[in-house]
Amino acid sequence: MGAGADGLDGMIEDDGRISPSEREPRFADWLVEPLRANAGTYRRVALAAVFVNLFALVASIFTMVVYDRVIPNNATESLIALSIGLGIVVVFDFVLKMLRSYLTDHAGARIDLDVGRKVFQQLLAIRLDRRQGSTGALAGLMRELEALRDFFASATVLAMVDVPFILLILVVVALIGGPVVFVPMVLIPLVLLAGWLTNPALDRLSARALGQGLHKQSVLVETIGGLETVKAAAAGPMLAARWDDAVVEHAQTSLAQRLTANIALTFAQSAQMIGYAGVIIVGVGQIAAQEMSLGALIACSILSGRAVAPLTQIASILSRLNSTRSAYRQIDSLMQTERETGAGSALKLSGLKGEIEFADVTFAYPGTKTKALDNVSFRIAPGERVALVGRVGSGKSTIARLIMGLFPPLEGNVLVDNVDLRQLSKDDIRARIGAALQESVLFSGTVRDNITLGRADISDEEMLRAATLSKTHDFMKRIPDGYDRKLMDRGEGLSGGQRQSIALARALAGSPQVLLFDEPSSQMDNETENAVLEALESEVEGKTLVVITHRTPFLRLVDRVIVMDGGRVIADGNRDEVLPNFGKAARQPLSKLPKEALVATGGKK
Repeated sequence: MGAGADGLDGMIEDDGRISPSEREPRFADWLVEPLRANAGTYRRVALAAVFVNLFALVASIFTMVVYDRVIPNNATESLIALSIGLGIVVVFDFVLKMLRSYLTDHAGARIDLDVGRKVFQQLLAIRLDRRQGSTGALAGLMRELEALRDFFASATVLAMVDVPFILLILVVVALIGGPVVFVPMVLIPLVLLAGWLTNPALDRLSARALGQGLHKQSVLVETIGGLETVKAAAAGPMLAARWDDAVVEHAQTSLAQRLTANIALTFAQSAQMIGYAGVIIVGVGQIAAQEMSLGALIACSILSGRAVAPLTQIASILSRLNSTRSAYRQIDSLMQTERETGAGSALKLSGLKGEIEFADVTFAYPGTKTKALDNVSFRIAPGERVALVGRVGSGKSTIARLIMGLFPPLEGNVLVDNVDLRQLSKDDIRARIGAALQESVLFSGTVRDNITLGRADISDEEMLRAATLSKTHDFMKRIPDGYDRKLMDRGEGLSGGQRQSIALARALAGSPQVLLFDEPSSQMDNETENAVLEALESEVEGKTLVVITHRTPFLRLVDRVIVMDGGRVIADGNRDEVLPNFGKAARQPLSKLPKEALVATGGKK
């Protein structure tokens, strides 16, 4: 399976569904390593299975001895001794079965934890330009981890462990009943054949059901995430129609999947009944020929059912097995998606001076041909305060995303402290940049959690300092539970200005050397905005500041302005020199601007 550029390409369809992968399944390290770590547990499960199956033989032998020896001779004392022995076997059988189930569930839980951690870390580390599909589809894909867990922590493993003992049971039946053994020997291949014939159809249906389930999940997540907008825009009927279509498709495929799986299951159950009757029929002839006893016949009938039973269980889990394979293929495709850090060890800077440079940077978002940035070049010196201004869609927020390393440039270089950002650890750089992006996304949890993000270096004193600067403290001090107030998903229940204030406090916490603000006050009232600006004037002194804004008040924090239009830098210079011409640049295309509107580039103040 190709890594890197392929990623999830071709796996997720245009409508957000995960399409079936045509690549052959393989055991990848992210799954093999947890399995290998639990190999000892599974060896204990196999050992317990040996004794459980031997105890099953003891029960049938007990029946044979009672019918052939105890009843004809009225050997009561022998019956008592045999019963005591059988009672001991039953106790040990119960203990071993419980132990086997516990070990299987324990190993499955550990595998679920290890695999789940690795997949989630991969999800956090994938390059955003390699991400495919909707949020709901990716969320549904993570849910498919349960299919792997169920496979490694359920009756599936127990049934597979019991399968090898079919041969042992057949040997015992042959020793006791002779020709009677041919009945289960004929039925077992037929049951396996039925499962083999239905397996390709089950594989296709499982992959299709997975994709349709993820599509349904996508519609659900999209609706719940924007429920307020759905109601306000009266988009309910459209989304309800999409939901109905998704449910109908998924239900039809799931029905076909269950019906196909029931073919093998029903055949196995019928084979079990036929096997019991066949053993009786053949055994009666053997008894008539005085080549077999009644007790041996009963024992053989019990063992015959025991031989076919694991196949019945396997037939019932074929659907689960195919679902597991489909889930594995999709998760493995996610695991092969190129990570942000790439190959090798990323560099980590001991400190961040705050120098930022774009050198002939060209960039287009994945799936689009329009360039968001076209040959952009500029340099921001350490401690310099710069504003990016321009009309909507001019590329300002794209520059912020590239500074954060969220996307790599198609051409050119983005350098931080004179080092190409592609060579640096993205987590390390982002931890050193205080960013308040255009959309103020808050997480479920307390206000304290949303400001500190669990960072050990952010003390309560530092949190309060950042909250005071962003004016978060002005409204939090009036709330009884204060910073321990639990927020709902995405900060619902707070106003847009309050969410921006908390996001700004998050960016300021820890006093980072580089501050990156994208429309940080767009939803604040004028009074709050002015208060925030007054507090920030001393905070940004000596720090590198990049502000993206349409609001002129924030420009008082900067000394330099870069004007963007059509993904290109059209003006760059001292704030007081550029701003008088900015109005002209915002109203006219680049080709029609007078020469005096284009301030010389170079970052001079």
